[in-house]
Amino acid sequence: MKPQARAKLLAILETLYPEPRSELDFSNEYELLIAVMLSAQCTDKKVNQVTPELFGKYPSLKRLAGARVEDVAAIIRPINYYKTKSANIVATAQRITEEYRGTVPKTHEELTSLPGVGRKTANVVLGETGAVPSLPVDTHVFRVSNRLGLSSGKTPEAVERDLCAIFKPSEWRNLHHRFIFHGRRVCKARNPDCALCELRRICPSQASDTA
Repeated sequence: MKPQARAKLLAILETLYPEPRSELDFSNEYELLIAVMLSAQCTDKKVNQVTPELFGKYPSLKRLAGARVEDVAAIIRPINYYKTKSANIVATAQRITEEYRGTVPKTHEELTSLPGVGRKTANVVLGETGAVPSLPVDTHVFRVSNRLGLSSGKTPEAVERDLCAIFKPSEWRNLHHRFIFHGRRVCKARNPDCALCELRRICPSQASDTA
């Protein structure tokens, strides 16, 4: 994408989604980490339905570290893979409490060493806390990036590399959220609403229709 088209893309996205933010509900770094871990292969809406009870019963990493896995599993049962995730979040809380004095780590290497924390989860936490500029690639970011011709990468890591090479670090966080919004609302996996898409004039996937 040429610089002029890139600038136009950012301007359109800013107009469409002026307040880019996570749609997960959280009030601190602990809640952010756990909510993002729970959101893997699950909707933010579903996560937001269980976290009030979870964080109400376990308001800190220390409290969660002392929880019984089966008790946590009972709370997050509506979440996909709730058994695995309950074990992972309790184990992660224990690791952070024991090795990081109860403070969520601030580096990618430390975060991805925790049970159940992959690259995308680490990137989200680092980006949202402002610890390190990051551009997490989930299914929506992956799809929108490929359709816009910003990347032909076949893996999230490849798409992340391409996007980070094109856009400035100061743009990464907002771009991440705006691509997610656009993927959920317009550029859907099935039946994308191309006719009403504000990006259709600069989208190569629509070039034949808009020429």
